[in-house]
Amino acid sequence: MKFAQRLSPEHQALFWQIFRYGLTGLFVTACQATIYWCLAALGGLHVQLANLIGYGGAVVIGYVSHSLFTFRDQERTNGHAARGAKFVAVSLVSYALNALWVWLCVTHLGWPQWSPIPAMLFVTPGVVFLLNRQWVFR
Repeated sequence: MKFAQRLSPEHQALFWQIFRYGLTGLFVTACQATIYWCLAALGGLHVQLANLIGYGGAVVIGYVSHSLFTFRDQERTNGHAARGAKFVAVSLVSYALNALWVWLCVTHLGWPQWSPIPAMLFVTPGVVFLLNRQWVFR
């Protein structure tokens, strides 16, 4: 990518970290959807239980993927237990933010059901990236 070559080394590292974050996010989301679908549609499990299990699986897959791929070049000052606990906390922040967008847009403002999706796609991932970069994988 010619764009990235024009950036300073620090900005190049950040650009590629954001790029890897996006790829990892797509992968983790696909894993969560697959777990949910297999348990709910094929396994006959209640949809909310299937969603909860899918979310739990996505947290584990996300932690491993972000550790090994997204933030692989980040200096780390704490062990897996501390990082894992922080990652779970950030995942819960992500879940809560998305619930907030749904409540704010649909319930409170009465907007259409699709209206929280832009915030879910752009605001929540940005906040989660910053928390992961500055707090979890630091």
